[in-house]
Amino acid sequence: MTKLYGIPNCDTIKKAKKWLESNQIEYQFHDYRKDGLDAKWLADTEEKVGWENMLNKRGTTFRKLPEEQKDAINKQTALALMLEYPAMIKRPILVTEGNYYVGFSAQNYSEVLA
Repeated sequence: MTKLYGIPNCDTIKKAKKWLESNQIEYQFHDYRKDGLDAKWLADTEEKVGWENMLNKRGTTFRKLPEEQKDAINKQTALALMLEYPAMIKRPILVTEGNYYVGFSAQNYSEVLA
């Protein structure tokens, strides 16, 4: 089963959902805020894609961090922040057939799902 992780009001999530639906691809949506997150999922995902790819540095939540906290970011602190503030995770994360994809690209989705 294809699974899409993110936050429903995110524009990129909306684009990914629309693409999946218009291509008749069944998926399950996991809302970080409503369905929750756990450290194991974060660690498993980080192992597949890397914490640098998961961390959304362009978002408001990250930008509001103190400079010294941003400068000292590493795998351990990044995962702790993402667990506490799910909005810091890049969206969406698509998981299908054991493969993980971060972000949305219609071309990439076409290659891996169609």
